[in-house]
Amino acid sequence: MKKFTLFFLLAGSMAFAQKNFTIEETVTGGRKYAPTTQMAQQWRKETKSITYLSADFSSLLEKSAATAWKETTLATKAEFESALKAKFSNEEFTVRTFPFAINWKTANTFETEVAGKKNNYKVIYDVVAKQILSSVSYATEGAQAKFASNNNVAWLKDNNIKITDASGKVIDVTNDENPAIVNGSDYVHRQEFGIDRGMWWNETGTQLAYYRKDETMVGNYPIINWNEREAVNKDIKYPMAGMKSEEVTLVIYDIASGKKVTIQTGEPKEQYLTMVSWEPTGKHIFIGILNREQNHLKFNKYDAKTGTFVKTLFEEKASTWVEPQHALTFVPNNPNQFIYQTDFYGFNQMYLYNTDGKLLKNLGYKDVVVKELLGFDAKNTKINYLGTANNGLDKQLFQVDIKSGKTVQLTTASGMHTASVSSDGTMILDQYSNVTTPNEISVINIKSKKTTTLVKADNPFTGKIDMPKMELVTITSADGKTPLNGRIIYPGNFDAAKKYPVMVYVYGGSHAQLVNNRWMGGGGYFDYYMAQQGYVVFTLDNRGSDSRGKRFCDVTHRNLGVNEMADQMKGVEFLKSKAFVDTDKIGVFGWSFGGFMTTSLMTNHSDVFKVGVAGGPVIDWKYYEIMYGERYMDMPQENPEGYAKTSLLDKAKDLKGRLLVIHGAQDPVVVQQHSMNFIEACIKAGKQVDYFLYPNHEHNVGGKDRIHLYAKVADYFNVHLKK
Repeated sequence: MKKFTLFFLLAGSMAFAQKNFTIEETVTGGRKYAPTTQMAQQWRKETKSITYLSADFSSLLEKSAATAWKETTLATKAEFESALKAKFSNEEFTVRTFPFAINWKTANTFETEVAGKKNNYKVIYDVVAKQILSSVSYATEGAQAKFASNNNVAWLKDNNIKITDASGKVIDVTNDENPAIVNGSDYVHRQEFGIDRGMWWNETGTQLAYYRKDETMVGNYPIINWNEREAVNKDIKYPMAGMKSEEVTLVIYDIASGKKVTIQTGEPKEQYLTMVSWEPTGKHIFIGILNREQNHLKFNKYDAKTGTFVKTLFEEKASTWVEPQHALTFVPNNPNQFIYQTDFYGFNQMYLYNTDGKLLKNLGYKDVVVKELLGFDAKNTKINYLGTANNGLDKQLFQVDIKSGKTVQLTTASGMHTASVSSDGTMILDQYSNVTTPNEISVINIKSKKTTTLVKADNPFTGKIDMPKMELVTITSADGKTPLNGRIIYPGNFDAAKKYPVMVYVYGGSHAQLVNNRWMGGGGYFDYYMAQQGYVVFTLDNRGSDSRGKRFCDVTHRNLGVNEMADQMKGVEFLKSKAFVDTDKIGVFGWSFGGFMTTSLMTNHSDVFKVGVAGGPVIDWKYYEIMYGERYMDMPQENPEGYAKTSLLDKAKDLKGRLLVIHGAQDPVVVQQHSMNFIEACIKAGKQVDYFLYPNHEHNVGGKDRIHLYAKVADYFNVHLKK
């Protein structure tokens, strides 16, 4: 009997023994080990209450100041489904969860979208009456729907625009048969310049502005679908650097008259139309006109009725690039004033203008980069926004007074915050994490500073996963003065007396930041998996990466990869200074721009990096698309020296270590031509290189196949670096 007791004790201790991540958990771990949280949380309008979804997504829950923040159920999936059936008796719905994306309109009603078998719907649901109060519908085949204030809805069918009006009548706005004429799509200028839509209603819903993209002059680029019995070619339009670009205009359609007006944005036709914004009065529309060289922005005002040019409100010119990212935000109840965001003066910040183009106030604060404009306070005299702090490692909630320009930081704990302010402007719903805090959610009284903690998550790995030690580090860049943010994850069961191989995980390009003061330091599960396998895993955000301002990026102009590599080598110097680093076993892994950086480091610093895995790598910027590539490199004919210096085709001969190149065979972002030409260059140079394709994936490898990807990367490092 004692033997059986001992067996069960041992079995119990084994069941709770700490362990390493499995290769499957490099992909699924984010869900499996997610810290306790409140999903889809937001303020309930006109109340001191917050709502969020239950853990099984079946109910809408509420916590309110009136009940001392006790959790109650506000509505259920079954109630919402019953309301849909009562409202639409001849329709069929498959409601798997309570609606995830809701927008509170009043204290008791929210707006959400739901798909039926016959139509798609936007509905207003009353959580007290348990009824659908109103709805707007459009065809199930519709895409990218945009709803107007008067219940008109514009939507896309292939490359054409249709409008379903409030009576249910369908209007054909465009009828272009040539698929290379694309109307209303958000995929214009390859979604650079902050473009996230292709249609804009005026405030009354009587006129629709939309992009008309003509790409008939852009060559067809083949993308092969290997799933068919006989492989099928799908042509895409891919304007490469220095070659012919698409031509885009902005058209305004008037519903009452059925007439269209093309805004007279002028010549040359190869220009970028950005920051499209209706004036609240509907009399004018504003457009940012950026030249193809991307170094001169004119922010123009046009007459919406005639399409004629009215005036240029302001201009931005730069020797590097100008990169507009945000449409205007008009001040509520003041149609003559708007907020304009720009990084032109160093950091993306807010500026108050009037509609005649006069700068009224600089609303910027120190070196804070505005990351998200949250809206105005209850009196429309202050603006709430999320911005960077701590050299880009933190994100905090700020509030600026429009009249005085005075800025106050409303959240204080160091870390990455997401926050929102109640509609009455008295309370903050704050959620943050840092390297020691998995997740904490609180309600803060702005006036009294009293904080009520709603969620304080425990470490989700305790007793389950043996997490390696991680720390954030600061390294001086190659310019000798700029601090760079880095992250080092130590090997599992770290012994400072031993020497360990290194995996450098790199991205290095613009609009991306890998190192943050958040839970796990911003590291991914694969980073920690590799550390558990005995690697020092190191990441550095070099100059050119995000959240540090424009000048931090400008150094990359016309020479992508050069200063980025110089900074990464400063990271290598840091690693080599550590006695526990095996300096003969340093490898590098990255994807996309990180694949470009990986291949660049493997060829330009071949004596340092012994192993590399480059996923979806840019090899030569002349093969990359115009909008991104020409911003940083200019055209090949304008910058032949820069293109030659950064091309990796003639550097294949310098490869010494083991390099695995991985590509999605249907990649429409970094087309496979990059890696194929590099492989050819390696063959001609007599260099061995490994190559692997994911036949049915585009730029990223997702789903279960991502587990296969990480297993391949880990195996490559284990075979060629670790052993």
